Amino acid sequence: MQLESAYPVIVTDAIGACRDFYVRHFGFEVVFESSWFIYLASKANPVLAIAFMSPDHPSSPPGPEKFNGQGMFFTLQVSDAALEFQKVRQSGARIAYELRDEPWGQRRFGMHDPSGTWVDVVQQIEPAPGFWDPYMKSA
Repeated sequence: MQLESAYPVIVTDAIGACRDFYVRHFGFEVVFESSWFIYLASKANPVLAIAFMSPDHPSSPPGPEKFNGQGMFFTLQVSDAALEFQKVRQSGARIAYELRDEPWGQRRFGMHDPSGTWVDVVQQIEPAPGFWDPYMKSA
């Protein structure tokens, strides 16, 4: 299989609000928009994308019910989580998980988008000494 792209499609009634959220807070831009489908890509790296689809999408494959906000999250890895945290906070977005350094080696903060999807903004940092030892397979 020769993949050209891969992106999540979230089924939601809030496609316009999701569009605005990712454009305003995370620098995505609209690549395609119709009344029932919106495809966004990162301005900085267009291969990074996300799409939103209305529940009444005419080409909907079998099974995609409206997303209920549970069971998945969308990670945005950045080079400076503290800087992005300040930008998002200043934009007026509601942050649900304040910036902190996690012992497994991430500086992160998080929030919900209008569809209910958890957006996890992370920067890779050094883990606490020995944190991963109990979790790694022995050779």
